[in-house]
Amino acid sequence: MRPFIAATVALLTFGAGHPSSPSGAARTEQPAAAASTPLTVLSSNGFQAVMEDLAPRFEKAKHQKLAVTYDLASTLRQHIEDGQSFDLAILTPAAIDDLIKSGKVAAGQRTPLARAGLGIAVRAGARKPNIATNESFTRALTDAKSIAYVKEGASGVAFAALVKRLGMTDALQPKTRLTTTRDEVGDALRKGSAELGVLPISEILPLAGVELAGAFPPDMQTYIVMVAGVSAKTAQAGAVRELIDFLTAPAALPVITARGMERMSGASPPR
Repeated sequence: MRPFIAATVALLTFGAGHPSSPSGAARTEQPAAAASTPLTVLSSNGFQAVMEDLAPRFEKAKHQKLAVTYDLASTLRQHIEDGQSFDLAILTPAAIDDLIKSGKVAAGQRTPLARAGLGIAVRAGARKPNIATNESFTRALTDAKSIAYVKEGASGVAFAALVKRLGMTDALQPKTRLTTTRDEVGDALRKGSAELGVLPISEILPLAGVELAGAFPPDMQTYIVMVAGVSAKTAQAGAVRELIDFLTAPAALPVITARGMERMSGASPPR
């Protein structure tokens, strides 16, 4: 009788901790269920190249899925204002600040990630203009047959402001090709309907059939800053913080640099 009792106790003890039992299954499946809900990330196009590289690494390291949407910062800000749900937004400082004021992004949850300077793009294989100095830069704009940029993008707004400051608005207006996306700038360059394109360097480098002619000279440069903001309504605050820490970790720096951006040391708006 004793051997039978001992065997029964052993079997019950094994069953209680084994995944096939109800209590064991609950313990093993809970973490997987929590991680199965993706984090919703709304990211500006300016950070897309970095995010596309780092997102799979984060998913693998943290066993946390990401659902990332890319668009203009202004467009994503409006979507959020209109009620689109999200966990993390990566936008320009002005857009994040607006969302903090409207209560969509949690106050005190604003983290600078990286910045990208503006550059001139040309069709792959085309002659690259000299834009190393202020004089050669303005001459390149004057000599160009056509210039394309994104009208409502942060880079387009900054470039239009620079052109106005230089007193070149009237001279460049007839040959300006306004687009709605950076992909349209790339298409215009590849098809020859634009000779030069203006975009953040981080958006030029990934474009197929397009090459970076060079960065704006220092006195003409404007930096497009990317800032992370946490949703005031996120139910996954811990996972969101892990993602921000991952994006700002030293290990992410080589990716940021390779994608045409540089690390932000503090919250500084575009110059």
